[in-house]
Amino acid sequence: MDGHTAREQSIVWRQIDDAWQRIESWLERNAPATWASLLPGATEEELDELQASLGVRLPVELRALWSRRAGVGPESTPGFMPRDSVLMSFEVVRLVYQEQLSLHQRKAQRRTDGAEEATGWRPSWVPFAAIGADALSGLSVDAETGRIWYWCEYAELSVQFESLTDFVEEMADVLEVPLLAAEARVGLMNGFLVWGEPQDRAARAAWEPLAG
Repeated sequence: MDGHTAREQSIVWRQIDDAWQRIESWLERNAPATWASLLPGATEEELDELQASLGVRLPVELRALWSRRAGVGPESTPGFMPRDSVLMSFEVVRLVYQEQLSLHQRKAQRRTDGAEEATGWRPSWVPFAAIGADALSGLSVDAETGRIWYWCEYAELSVQFESLTDFVEEMADVLEVPLLAAEARVGLMNGFLVWGEPQDRAARAAWEPLAG
């Protein structure tokens, strides 16, 4: 079971679906390059296969999101979501999960006192968004709590959002309300939505904040 009742699952699914529809409508009108980079939604069979390959139950929130869009690709896409992140394809999800789980297990074997690492990668974390083309950091949904964690090998891991619903609803709100977009430093560059002002000088010159 997902931890939600059937009614709660239906409500969560609708919330994710409604927020993502708002996002896609905005992208299609204002950031066609980002919109074109989105992969088609996954089927139930594909979601079940991903779940089996990870060995962890997929939260209903992720099933709802991935049923609409199963990542981006194949070319590199600027981070167009909160925390300058981008949806992972299922191939990258599998790779990141196995790499992080293996790293966690190696660290656990090296600990001699039997203490559990407080903020180490947890088997219940399902990665869904990468920060940077190398996917060495990103965001994951905790299948047990629903919280979204930031993970990175070289930085402190921390909770970023209380739920995936909060994540996509915040994104939709920011895109639709210029003042929120200004505070979040969201802009457009060559048809792409870019969350966060680019650090590269040339890219920054082409970047235009949404709120002017």
